[in-house]
Formats: sequence, structure tokens, C-alpha cells
Amino acid sequence: MILASTLTTNLAILVLAGFIGFVVISKVPNTLHTPLMSGTNAIHGIVLLGGLLVVGLAGNDTFNKIILVIAIAFGTINIIGGFLVTDRMLEMFKSKPKAAERAEPDSAGAEREKGS
Repeated sequence: MILASTLTTNLAILVLAGFIGFVVISKVPNTLHTPLMSGTNAIHGIVLLGGLLVVGLAGNDTFNKIILVIAIAFGTINIIGGFLVTDRMLEMFKSKPKAAERAEPDSAGAEREKGS
């Protein structure tokens, strides 16, 4: 009876947390997404460090070490992917060169035309 009650409570908390997270994230403007993503990547780096510490303290149980190594691999992929996405998004905010600067004639071609 206690187990079912605990399970129901935990599932209710999970569903409510998911709903609240969705509502909060959907209200974040696009300009704030990149800084929030960078902060999340930094926090995940701390979690990854904790995972590495737990691997060192896991003892001799092989199953726990395998699960921890898999978790560390997924965490690393998540961090790298997050930073790549953040870098790509920051590239969108950089100013692009103007059309006049891109269409500059090369100096060698201009000198040949003058010499003819």
C-alpha cells in the first residue's frame, strides 16, 4: 500500500514538473534561449564531473561501472552538442558584411584596365 502511494506521488510530481517546465520554456523569448542554453551546458558539465567521481568510488560492481560509463558518454555528447548549437546560434547574431564590401574589385584587375 505504501509503495503504490509513493509511486503515485512520484508520478504526479513528474507529470506536474513536465507540464510546468513546458509552460515556462514556451514563454522564453528567442533572444534569451542562447544564454539559457549555455548556462544549462555549464550545469551539465558539473553533473558530468560528479559522474566521473562516482565511477571512481563505485567499488568492484561491474554493472554499476558500465551504467556510469554509458551515462558519462551520453552526458558528454549532450554537452558537446549543446555547445555546438549555442555557437551556431551565436553566429546568427553576428553582423554580415555589406554587399559593397563583398563586391570590391581586385586591385590587379583594376591596374590592368588602366594600363590598356
